[in-house]
Amino acid sequence: MSGIIETLAVETGIEPGLVDRIVRTAPSRYKTYPIDKRGGGTRLISQPAKEVKILQRALNDVLLKHLPVHASATAYRESLSIRENALPHAGIGPILKLDFAEFFPSIKLHDWKKYCEKTGCLTDVHDVEMSGRLIFHRPKGRSTLQLAIGSPCSPFVSNALMHEFDFLVVEAVAADKVVYTRYADDLTFSAPRLGHLRDVEKIVRRILRGLSFPRLRLNINKTTYVTSKFGRRVTGLTLTNAGGVSIGHARKRKLHTAVYRASQNNLNADELAELKGMLGFAHSVEPEFIEILRRRFGNDIVSFIQSYPIERKRSAKVIAVEPDETR
Repeated sequence: MSGIIETLAVETGIEPGLVDRIVRTAPSRYKTYPIDKRGGGTRLISQPAKEVKILQRALNDVLLKHLPVHASATAYRESLSIRENALPHAGIGPILKLDFAEFFPSIKLHDWKKYCEKTGCLTDVHDVEMSGRLIFHRPKGRSTLQLAIGSPCSPFVSNALMHEFDFLVVEAVAADKVVYTRYADDLTFSAPRLGHLRDVEKIVRRILRGLSFPRLRLNINKTTYVTSKFGRRVTGLTLTNAGGVSIGHARKRKLHTAVYRASQNNLNADELAELKGMLGFAHSVEPEFIEILRRRFGNDIVSFIQSYPIERKRSAKVIAVEPDETR
């Protein structure tokens, strides 16, 4: 029996034979449904079955979370957030934003096999095959296994498989004083002058062509140059000319209004739960703004919101902070 299967059995307490059966059928144990994109259109989410997700999380813990990730990759990493992705680009310099088309679905089972062969993270052929069946899913009507948007494994696998790409990009653009970060499929470049960014897209395309895995392509409709004249935003955050990051004026106005309504006892339980999440996000990005709210509305009301208990069964809105250029 595969060493991966035995390890997952130990980690989850599930009988090895059952683990083996679940893994072998895992690529088809997904529920797929569309969700609306903020910018219009829909995105397909493929949610793994409960038993598959249990094993995927165990695989994350014993293997995938420990794979090397380049420092320029800021998504899905413990103690990092969109703030760490935006902060390296703070200041007055121009920005270039690129975007991958169909990022997760473009990463296939054969990419994982090539990665394992190149890095030696798994050397047993059966372990590579079984781990791949657990990591990747088979969309309806397809024969190729690919990463699913909705699987807990996808973020860690994508970061690991992008390590070589991130390294090569950093090395290629550094000579021109260009700073690079990647948040999932969002690539951000900044430099002292716009001319420094002139060849970056060409460089990225050349690197993509030279990679043996994964095979990715840029979304030509998402290439954007931004200067301080028009306001620079990275992964949904505003870059200030003073060298910092901010949640932006629109979010601040919304928070001011919501905290005022809370101080007047005009928010229901769901709205308070949502506001708690918004304050948590604001604190992680711009903690000084929370102090402004405390001075304006009082420490008691802000502390009350921050400590508001959220019941699991409450149908509060999910606070999803996405980049402006979200797919």
